[in-house]
Amino acid sequence: MRTIIFRTIAPYLAALMILFSIFVLLRGHNEPGGGFIGGLIAASALAIYGIACGVAAVRRAIVVHPMSVAAFGLFIAALAGLPSLFFKQSFMTTQFAAFPFFGTKVELMTPMLFDLGVYFVVVGAIASIALALEERESD
Repeated sequence: MRTIIFRTIAPYLAALMILFSIFVLLRGHNEPGGGFIGGLIAASALAIYGIACGVAAVRRAIVVHPMSVAAFGLFIAALAGLPSLFFKQSFMTTQFAAFPFFGTKVELMTPMLFDLGVYFVVVGAIASIALALEERESD
């Protein structure tokens, strides 16, 4: 299914899907969405791009190995629980931090850090599986 139309549209579609996955990630806990669903959308974008342009093009686009992305995400997700230990609370208890940002107060929370870690784990793991299957199919 490597028609000229699909190869032309796939990079734009993948970029839109990545942007939408970031939107879904940032919706997080307040509304439906979060790291897992956002990661699935981003991994689907990489799979579509891989089907259209080949696995080598996807590997050039993401620069690092997908399993390294997953390992980084696991590290970030585990790191989200450490602030609660500093305050002698249960592991993964939500912590807040407020920072001034151009005249407004921006609140950062540890669940957002955890969602970001889950996002990277899902993108890395699913992209690794999809790229392996696409390489196997092209051989």
